[in-house]
Amino acid sequence: MLVVNAGSSSLKLSVVGPGDETLASRELAAPRAVVDPDELRRALGDEGGLGGADAVGHRIVHGGSRFRSAVVVDPEVRDALAELVDLAPLHQPKSLAALDAVSAALPDVPAVACFDTAFHATLPEAAFTYALPSSWASKWGVRRYGFHGLSHAWVARRAPALLGVSSTTLRIVSCHLGAGASLCAIAGGQSVDTTMGFTPLEGLVMATRSGSVDPGLVLWLLERGDLSEAELGHALEHESGLLGLSGTADMRDVVSRAGAGSGDPAARLAIDVYLHRLRALIASMAAALGGLDVLAFTGGVGEHSPEIRSGAAAGLSFLGVVVDPGLDGAVDGDAEISGSGAPVRTVVIQAREDLEIAGQVRSVLRA
Repeated sequence: MLVVNAGSSSLKLSVVGPGDETLASRELAAPRAVVDPDELRRALGDEGGLGGADAVGHRIVHGGSRFRSAVVVDPEVRDALAELVDLAPLHQPKSLAALDAVSAALPDVPAVACFDTAFHATLPEAAFTYALPSSWASKWGVRRYGFHGLSHAWVARRAPALLGVSSTTLRIVSCHLGAGASLCAIAGGQSVDTTMGFTPLEGLVMATRSGSVDPGLVLWLLERGDLSEAELGHALEHESGLLGLSGTADMRDVVSRAGAGSGDPAARLAIDVYLHRLRALIASMAAALGGLDVLAFTGGVGEHSPEIRSGAAAGLSFLGVVVDPGLDGAVDGDAEISGSGAPVRTVVIQAREDLEIAGQVRSVLRA
């Protein structure tokens, strides 16, 4: 199984074997979502180490309301995906460019689209509906879609397996914390609430994204802040979050600068704001579940920052979350870090969207 993940300036390719083992991986430069076709063909050939795939799984950011699960790509599906570009203008074109490039290089290999929005197709109406004029939903598709679904779906499968419990009644809050960040409330293996909404800008504080802000403030800035729509959109997406608060988008740098040795006030404030929003939204996800059994951390920050995990847990003891400092500081791969006797089990899970994609591709092609 060849898994394709298009990033902002690169194309990540990996080959997953029948036992979910990673057989090979490459990352090709793709500035402005354009990959050199000759380089791609070489990588996908036998000499490039990525040849011989029986099927290709593509990470596609947006499936809209139509695509609620993975689907084999044919001309009709490809056209339908292009129609969704308006819903994700920053991300969908990169996914489609990768799809087209790989399909051109491997025209006889079936391609399957796997969606970051699809896991959230099970959101109840009360969770995905915005309190806006109802005509907007039918006219423009305005609703909460949610993102990071492939990561949250992996947590929904991996957490029960790691803990040796059934997923049937398990209530999980999945925290995907990376450059982008979102939470998902998972009940019985299904998404019932999430923090990202119509776009990936809503919810948590992120590396360069603001997360949720007062829409009245956005209108005020447009009317009185001498900012164009493009300037405001760029600032909210690329100049806010940790970068806007501290001057760096890298959580490792923020944590280091906020430490007792340096005590950078801006970095300390950035962490405090980040944790304040994180704890509040974890609690809101737990409320949507009617309780909490498992708190899971994944993504670059979630996997590698014990300071953020312990900082989040420190404000959630009222929910039953207690983290063992020793276990938290020694995480290596998937691990449980719960404190002794804690009612809620806390785990760290490596983000493996590639395995989730591979699993979805197998399911579609066997159907």
